[in-house]
Amino acid sequence: MKITPAIKKYIHHWGEMGIRWGTNRSVAQIQALLYLSPKPLTNEDISKLLNISKSTVSTNLRELQNYGLVMMKHIEKDREDYFESIHDVWELFRVIIEKRKEKELSPTLKMLKECSKEIEIEDEADKITRERIHNMLSFVDSINDWYEKIRSISNSTLRKIMKLGNAITSLVGK
Repeated sequence: MKITPAIKKYIHHWGEMGIRWGTNRSVAQIQALLYLSPKPLTNEDISKLLNISKSTVSTNLRELQNYGLVMMKHIEKDREDYFESIHDVWELFRVIIEKRKEKELSPTLKMLKECSKEIEIEDEADKITRERIHNMLSFVDSINDWYEKIRSISNSTLRKIMKLGNAITSLVGK
């Protein structure tokens, strides 16, 4: 694979976004490279293309495999391990959202449920504070319910729903 200026720009930007998304730059850059690559790449290929040490590539590939974003692929009559990313954008999005839910939404929902119960028996908590915790719980619970419904929908149906949402917004106004 040849790294053209546009590919370099994409990989660089993805790395910068990875930092904002809570992962490190190298993890995001490796995923970006594998997403764009027309064929699976070895640890050494990735190391050379991104100018990252093989040990860093290896560590970050394990992390990407744990996320479910990158898979190892064996090529017949070749002893090397090859790696490839999910190439379906919608599936990639789903895997990322599922991991974000596990790491962020689920623990927050659990904590809010606990706080909501605990604050009801605390004498010092005022009505406004209780109400705000309950409102936040209600909001996060709604997001969780919405996600649980959406995750069972096929990618093609999800695309239709998004287009329908755009049409409804145009029709109803903002």
